[in-house]
Amino acid sequence: MQEDPKHKLLRVGDLAKAVGKTVRAMHLYEELGLLEPQERSEGGFRLYGKDAIDRIQWIIKLQAIGFTLSEIQGFVADFRSAQSAPEAAARVRAIFAEKQARLREQITQLHAIETDVADALTYLDSCHTCSTEYAPTECGGCDHHGHHKGEAPPLFAGITKRSEADRAAKAYDVPVGMLYREGNN
Repeated sequence: MQEDPKHKLLRVGDLAKAVGKTVRAMHLYEELGLLEPQERSEGGFRLYGKDAIDRIQWIIKLQAIGFTLSEIQGFVADFRSAQSAPEAAARVRAIFAEKQARLREQITQLHAIETDVADALTYLDSCHTCSTEYAPTECGGCDHHGHHKGEAPPLFAGITKRSEADRAAKAYDVPVGMLYREGNN
């Protein structure tokens, strides 16, 4: 009689490979109480069922949304130590609600940053046709190709601003192209 492939147990190396993690990560998850082998082989090897893959993917997902392994360990312990199922669920719900609030704040910040990047890209789209006669420092006050002085998007304007020390150190500011003109030897 053949063994059902659904019930085939995985050694720790095979499990690690299946989830794209290291064997050390599997051992760490076990040390933290987040993963348990289903059984051990006669030789003492850890053997895991297919449900271990789901468990590790759950851990990976929690880490992707910002939970540390110690936070995951903590709320798993809190869940398990609750006096009742409703209490356990309420504990986890509170943790997830707090995480959701933080994620929403991050999303709002990321939307603002994305808008800043899009504005800079739109502004910079016309710069590829700019004359090589201009030095990079002139970009800060550009009034070419539909640009207006002082209206560069903040992300780009920050690049073009020079400190007083930088201005003093560069008394001469010409584009490299001007230094290598034919006939100016």
